[in-house]
Formats: sequence, C-alpha cells, structure tokens
Amino acid sequence: MTTLTSPHDLLAAVPFLIGYHPSDSLVLITVNQNRLGMAMRIDYPIAVPAIAYQELFSHISREECDGLLIVAYAPTKAKDSEAILAQLKDCASQSGIPIRESIVVQNSRWRSLFCEDFECCPPEGSELPEINSSRVAVEQVADGNPMPHKDLADLVNSLAPLPIASDSEFIAQVEAARMSDEDPELKIKQRAGAQAVDQLMSNFKMENSELIAQVLGALCDIQVRDYALGLHREENIDHYWSNWRYLLRLAPAGFVAPVATIFAAISYERGYGAIAQKGLDRAFSDEAMYSLAGLLRRVFAAGWPPTALTQMRAELHPKVCDVIFGN
Repeated sequence: MTTLTSPHDLLAAVPFLIGYHPSDSLVLITVNQNRLGMAMRIDYPIAVPAIAYQELFSHISREECDGLLIVAYAPTKAKDSEAILAQLKDCASQSGIPIRESIVVQNSRWRSLFCEDFECCPPEGSELPEINSSRVAVEQVADGNPMPHKDLADLVNSLAPLPIASDSEFIAQVEAARMSDEDPELKIKQRAGAQAVDQLMSNFKMENSELIAQVLGALCDIQVRDYALGLHREENIDHYWSNWRYLLRLAPAGFVAPVATIFAAISYERGYGAIAQKGLDRAFSDEAMYSLAGLLRRVFAAGWPPTALTQMRAELHPKVCDVIFGN
C-alpha cells in the first residue's frame, strides 16, 4: 500500500485494504515505521463491554506496531461514535500504542477527531472524497489491484461459483482426477498433481479445462494441497491470489474446500482479512468439518500477524516437497 499523507488518503485506502466499501463498521489499521500493516474490520459496536476492546487490542499488540489508524463508519442515527473512539483511545494507551488518526464517517460525511480547525474539519463534517480519482486508487490500480467492491454482499458474490462449476462433463473430469489413499500409484499421481498445480498457477488459461480439472481433483489430496499452499512468494503473491480466486469459482461442489482454504490463506497474507474470512465460509459450506479451514479460522481469530502464516508455510513446504518428490 502506498504511503498515506492525509485523511483523504486514509479514507481512500480503507476500501482497498479490506476489499469493499464498509458501513456500520470500525476499521483499525496498524502502522509500523510509517508502513501500513494489518487492517482489521469489526461490526460497529452496540453496547459492547470494555473487556471486548481490551481483547481486540491484545490481537493488535501482536503486530508489533508503533501506531494505529482508526476509522469509524457510524450508522445513520448513531450518536456514540466519539464515545466509542474515546474507549479505543484508552485501550490503545494502556497497550502502549499511539493513535495516529481517528476519523468518524457518517451520512457520507467525515471529520477527524484530531483536527481542531473548524475550517478544515467543521463539526458537521466534510463530504467524503471521491475514491475513483484519488491518488491512492490510481496507484493501486497501476499496481494491478482491483477496485474495491461496493459492499460486503458484492464481495461475497465475487467468490460465487461460475456456471462451469455445475457442468456435468467438467465435474466428471474433476472427479476422475481425485486420488485414493489406497491407490498403489498414489505417489506418482501426487507428483503429477503437484506439477499440474505448478503449471496452472504459472500460466493460468481458462481454455485448458483438462488441466484445471486435474488440479481441482488433485487438491483433494492433502499432500498436493499443502504443496500448493506453499508455492506463492512475495514477488508473485498478487498473480497467484488472482489465480486461486478464479479457480475457487470454477470448483464443483465437493471440491471447493481445498481451493477455498488456500485462497483464504493467501488473502490473509495480503492483508485482505474480510475476503479471507469469506473464503473460509465457502470452505465450510462445502465441507463443514474441513480441518485446515478450522485451523485457519482459529489463526485469524487469534489475530496472528500475516507474517506468522508466511513463516509457517515456509517451514512446512520443504517437508511436503520431500514427501512428494523424495525417493
């Protein structure tokens, strides 16, 4: 994310950081050495006890940040936004985290609680800046990032299955690629599955339905799935994120959970917490007891920093490679 130099930049950045234009929400963004870190969105609090805020800051403290940006997207008739932000300020102070900016957005207007200049920040607020023409949006699009979704429902719909996911011929292709633990040629097929994942992720082509079907079937094998989970690096994470997102939309029922959990993990590493959670929702709707989805849900809920997940993958990947490609 680009460096933010003003409240206008912050207001433009929030939808990119969480993937959609929020409403009735609190958004907290960690800062470390002037670089943006984790963005956390929670529902706008209604009669929340102080201990809930303390728990929230216990997660934020794990980020090792040196500052925090807060934007409250208040409901239309809410009158408690300043009181809520005051509570957050107290919790931040107790945690030793300075708040760099605190903004209230309500009824399409915004104001900074840090600004005492009524000409700059009048009590009734200022009109929200247009995001599409903002410097932040221009830089994000230039870097290959999509424009934010208009709301949470639009974000969820962006992960919905495409028509091919219910095509009987395609489903038969995917089913044929599923592996059996009892297969005497399992190791050979695991290697072929891992190589197919490499090939598809490096050069994704929609017209290559046979390769797509092979990958979707192969990912039902835990070793192939864990191999796929370890492939992306910082230099290719944006490209791989787009590919996994599209592959998720192609997956037939019964084959969604592996792809959805990989997509959720890579989304979380990119700082896209909201869409990572929705990826897990798709995994659970496909397989309610899918163990990796359960593990990731606990990781996300505990507020692990994305770098911790990256490190966990880095430690696991060589071991998986030994299992698949070792003698």
